[in-house]
Amino acid sequence: MKIKILHLYPKEMNLYGDHGNVLAIKRRCEWRNIDVEVIEHEPDNKIPKDIDIIFGGGGQDSGQGIIEDDLQEIAPKLKDMIEDGVPCLVICGLYQLFGKYFQTSDGKKIMGTSILDVITNAGPERLIGNIVINSYGFGEVVGYENHSGLTSIGPNVNPFGEVILGAGNNGEDKTEGCRYKNCIGTYLHGPILPKNPKLTDFFIEKALERKSATGVMLKKLDDEIEEKAHASAASRPR
Repeated sequence: MKIKILHLYPKEMNLYGDHGNVLAIKRRCEWRNIDVEVIEHEPDNKIPKDIDIIFGGGGQDSGQGIIEDDLQEIAPKLKDMIEDGVPCLVICGLYQLFGKYFQTSDGKKIMGTSILDVITNAGPERLIGNIVINSYGFGEVVGYENHSGLTSIGPNVNPFGEVILGAGNNGEDKTEGCRYKNCIGTYLHGPILPKNPKLTDFFIEKALERKSATGVMLKKLDDEIEEKAHASAASRPR
């Protein structure tokens, strides 16, 4: 069995080691003898069929501007896949653009896909530091945030988790990220997946479930190193 990962805009949207999330999925698949193909999507490319996981990272405002038109063009295909249950992880900049819009500090509105019921406005200062959340379904999740966007989530999505340490979506309501079906948007860089193996396996499991009529039982891996990395990150001050 093979899993196809669609990596959105790896050149423009790859701040703070976000590419490591794709590597984490790939390695945990390979350790289970699951073949993986990574398809990198850049502006003006076509979206192939039979995608199993969608991933997109963070980027600067300039990067968001570069991909805006192409993202609008492929948005219907992305939406159809997510509505069909394709697992998806979008970080920071692409989390914002999977929402309705991101309004920059100078008032420019970069339109999003409206796949996620969120809106983001640039704030007066950056929210930077280690972050720990109590996620809904995955327990404690750790990462690192560095964003000026202040995101508000609407009634059609759930928060990814509740902030224990850090700022999260906006530094006020204690929410972090959002979740819709099997799509998770979050501000957690780091990258997030290597230090949170349960979350990584969620994306693999959901991808395989869509390809199997008999159910999926992932082979258990030795996560001692990942758990130590998680514990170390969780113990760091803001």
